[in-house]
Amino acid sequence: MQLTEAILQALQTVWSHKLRSFFTLLGIIVSVAFLIAVVAVIQGMNAYVRERLAGAIVGVNAFQIRRDPIQVGFIDDEAWSRIQRRPIIAPEDVPYVERAIPDAQAIALQSGWPTPTADVAWRNRTIGDAFVFGVTAPYQIVQDYRLAAGDPLTDLDVRERRLVAVLGFDVAEKLFDDAARAVDQRVRVRGWTFTIKGVIAKKGTVLGQSWDGFVMLPLTTFEALYGRRQTTVISVKMPAAEQVAEAMLRAEEAMRIAHRLRPGQDNDFTVDTAEGLISFWQSLRMSVTERTREIGIRKSLGATRRAIRRQFLAESVTLSLVGGVLGLAAGMALAGLVAAATPLPARVTGWSVGVALGLGLTVGVLFGVYPATRAARLDPIAALRAE
Repeated sequence: MQLTEAILQALQTVWSHKLRSFFTLLGIIVSVAFLIAVVAVIQGMNAYVRERLAGAIVGVNAFQIRRDPIQVGFIDDEAWSRIQRRPIIAPEDVPYVERAIPDAQAIALQSGWPTPTADVAWRNRTIGDAFVFGVTAPYQIVQDYRLAAGDPLTDLDVRERRLVAVLGFDVAEKLFDDAARAVDQRVRVRGWTFTIKGVIAKKGTVLGQSWDGFVMLPLTTFEALYGRRQTTVISVKMPAAEQVAEAMLRAEEAMRIAHRLRPGQDNDFTVDTAEGLISFWQSLRMSVTERTREIGIRKSLGATRRAIRRQFLAESVTLSLVGGVLGLAAGMALAGLVAAATPLPARVTGWSVGVALGLGLTVGVLFGVYPATRAARLDPIAALRAE
């Protein structure tokens, strides 16, 4: 039988058994669609965290010099105590960094954490809990701010401690209904009156958090209003991503000179990108291949390949059974919902339960044990080097 004839006969068979073919296709379609959807969500979240969240906090092609690291998650008491003993990052540190990185696109200083909030009032309107922070003029370049109206803060505003402000889009829109109307108006913050120079174009939300609800002041004006915060943050923006790593090394050397650290002494500052946020997200993704280092430790202590495979088999079977039971419960609940809400009958049969649990167990064991078997064949030193 020729290939063309075989294909035509297959199509004819499918067409003559429409119902059977439909349910066969339905299973394939659902499985493939679910797999694609899951992978798409994971890849999309990877890009979202790296581009939106990291970029919003630190800036694109940028890094920060901070007293405390950007870290999401638990910090033990001893590490936190060491961080609290560090000196502040001060304006006096900025010239050292500027001399070390003359090719930087922008080097800025911004008020430290925690960022205060305040009511912003205009006439009889008030916006509550707007973030208020102080910056030097290059910070607007670091964050890639675009203006929806008016002008940005300038070095002269900072030097002369001018009572001027730039508003985030949400604050301007809620107070004036139209962002363009905000320019040259006067608002009150903590009893002080500020003239609005400009409005930052809308950045939107990241993980449900708006990035447009702020009042940005010249750093010197901010310190007159709130006093100097516990520390400040130096932000450095490079022209291209590939220049960031080398610039961070130069910044580290400059800060060690500024803080008069001797060779061998630990840094009393942190040169950081948003990798802490990205690493936190990546740690949430479950993958057996991430346990290669653990396997290396076990092998170096004498564990055999058989013992490692047995351990992962037990874990995979346990997880698969738990997942299968939970999936079974969800499926039965959905079937009951369909029967109650529609005229369609829904009946859970023994063979469907068996097939579902068997499939879940097979897939779980396959994708749990296979990566572990591959890692178990590695040389212990190579496995220990894995991250």
